[in-house]
Amino acid sequence: MDKGDAVAAALSSASTQNGGAASIIGSLVGDNPYFQAGFGLLLTNRDHAYDWFLGWMARNTDSTTRRWLPNGLEKHKNGSSNVFFNLVAGPGTHYLKYQGAWMQVRRERETRAMQLVGAQSGGPWETIVLTTLSRDRFLFPKLLAEARDLAIKSQEGKLVIHTAWSTQWQPFGQPRGKRPLQSVVLAPGVAQKVENDVRTFLDRKQWYVDRGIPYRRGYLLHGPPGSGKSSFIQALAGALNYDICLLNLAERGLTDDRLMHLLTNAPERSFILIEDVDAAFNKRVQTSEDGCVPICGHLLRLPQRLDGVASGEERVVFMTTNHLERLDPALVRPGRVDLIELIDDATPEQARTLYTRFYGGDPEQGLSDVELDELATRLEGIVASEREGERRVSMASLQGLFIQCDARYAVQCCEQYSDKLFVGADADQ
Repeated sequence: MDKGDAVAAALSSASTQNGGAASIIGSLVGDNPYFQAGFGLLLTNRDHAYDWFLGWMARNTDSTTRRWLPNGLEKHKNGSSNVFFNLVAGPGTHYLKYQGAWMQVRRERETRAMQLVGAQSGGPWETIVLTTLSRDRFLFPKLLAEARDLAIKSQEGKLVIHTAWSTQWQPFGQPRGKRPLQSVVLAPGVAQKVENDVRTFLDRKQWYVDRGIPYRRGYLLHGPPGSGKSSFIQALAGALNYDICLLNLAERGLTDDRLMHLLTNAPERSFILIEDVDAAFNKRVQTSEDGCVPICGHLLRLPQRLDGVASGEERVVFMTTNHLERLDPALVRPGRVDLIELIDDATPEQARTLYTRFYGGDPEQGLSDVELDELATRLEGIVASEREGERRVSMASLQGLFIQCDARYAVQCCEQYSDKLFVGADADQ
């Protein structure tokens, strides 16, 4: 028996003993020069395979190698934040057995480089080193392929949201279920118009290439708050099996170079979404701490970043705004924004459609088809009458009402509390 077989046999024997298996393995392997001289594979937290492997390890090893660690941070405008946790292997040394071969997994966090790297990437520099006997090194590609397939399978039928961490796009939180496109009720013809335009663009890549036209397209959805702009984009991305890259122009530390890099290096099959693009220009101020340029800098160069020489190819950008009139005409000219569409407050037809989708076919409501149709007609008339008086209601307000009330009471509320539910068309949005 050679030395490799002897080490493997010792590891296998240690794994069958009750209690303290990890410490036994550590004592056998930790200072073993033969094992340390084995074949190693380095992964960093800038590699896609890094998260793939952690996810695979969380599902395929025992709980003694795992602990709860934060893997996402969501910051809100009011200063509060939410932290997401995943049960993954923490920093330190772990051991696993894959297809009969023992492997050492060492996850490390470079604390000395934390300030420098963290400032640039939004987090500390981390590495994972997998070590095994040289004879078993052929298992590394198989393990990573298995981890990749597991990650892809976990995202099938789901939407992945990416956020910007310095110059890199990183998945934010867990993949979420796709929202059916028909669940977002817009004015007749609006959803179909935007969807058809996007599908036509995606199907004509060679047409653009043959004519030397940059293969990119921009969309601007404008309208009052709560009209369904962002919800529609999310549903459309899901229907096309695309992800979303959420870009916050007002983010602290966003420089012109970083903006250009993010726009140019978005993940494949993803929409870049810039929400409330007008608000970024109103809120951005110069700071002395992060070295960002003031509003006259990178934000005013945003139009050039959308279609300039350094702008990326094969890119779809969606922007939303509540105030179209506040945007620089240079930002919305053709070539930068190719389709501008109004997503407005509820029309009578929208209100009726939303109502019937909420309450139709729900046995708890106790409604016949005839009564449901009568109630939907009453609601349609209420919305039409209020619009004639230049008073409107958002789709979000109607949806919130339908969530809280049954079918009959919802219509009564629209009649009795119209002064609270409907607002003037000239109200400050």
